[in-house]
Amino acid sequence: MPEVRLQGGPVDGIGIHYVVEGRGPAVVLIHGLAGFAESWRHNLPVLAGRARVYALDLPGFGQSDKPGGAYDLAFFAHAVRAFLDAAAIPSASLVGHSLGGAVAVATALTYPTRVERLALLGGVVAGCPFRPSFPLRTLARRPLGELLALLGCAPVYRVAMAACFHRPDPAEIDYHVRWAYDARTAWPARAAYLATLRGTGRDLVERGEVWRRVLRTLEHPALVIHGRADRIVLPRHGEAVMEALPRRIARWIDACGHFPHIEHAGTVNEWLAAFLAGRPAAR
Repeated sequence: MPEVRLQGGPVDGIGIHYVVEGRGPAVVLIHGLAGFAESWRHNLPVLAGRARVYALDLPGFGQSDKPGGAYDLAFFAHAVRAFLDAAAIPSASLVGHSLGGAVAVATALTYPTRVERLALLGGVVAGCPFRPSFPLRTLARRPLGELLALLGCAPVYRVAMAACFHRPDPAEIDYHVRWAYDARTAWPARAAYLATLRGTGRDLVERGEVWRRVLRTLEHPALVIHGRADRIVLPRHGEAVMEALPRRIARWIDACGHFPHIEHAGTVNEWLAAFLAGRPAAR
């Protein structure tokens, strides 16, 4: 898997792992909390037929570096912009899943000329009403989160992953738990996970009004896809996101949990390809 080293500001020197396929205009796939680049394996090859598609491990996740420090939306937006710089990408469309949706929107708001279009899959967006689940709120508390993080193991992760699907597929769950298991479960990764819960949690809850005001300035075309059976980012949040984005296309999927691009990959790939094909050619 290729790697670039970011430069500038709070992400200076951080190594980022990514996968890339295809030729054409740039598309960047951004995973959610505890996700990783290869979780897009059902989508990247299809989209690569129309674009040059990058799927990255955000700082703190997958096989990217996991430095200490704050992990809020400003940090992740800076990381995405620095990744575009390092990969010599003038501008790109961003596809974000779950928390990756918040990162994609924050990047578009902070660096609007670097982003062409947005696609949000089960996305959470700062500025829209959101309350994290009880387990996530518990993990965000110090020092309880650190104590609970020490108890994390494959069986616990499988239970958590199963809750993300409308119809859990054991093979899919095992893949998401086992991929790069050592890198993703070492203490630096667990610490980065907790820091992300706390940093982005402040953005989503405590800074909601600030983000709400900024969100009104978003002018990028957006495709919003949400599962009606999503128990992680509830449908009412999806409705709020659809209402908040002025240039959005809304798509609901029945019998679908938190991973529409996995549970209904064929349908989602068609929607993404059609939406992304409407963008200008790469410069």
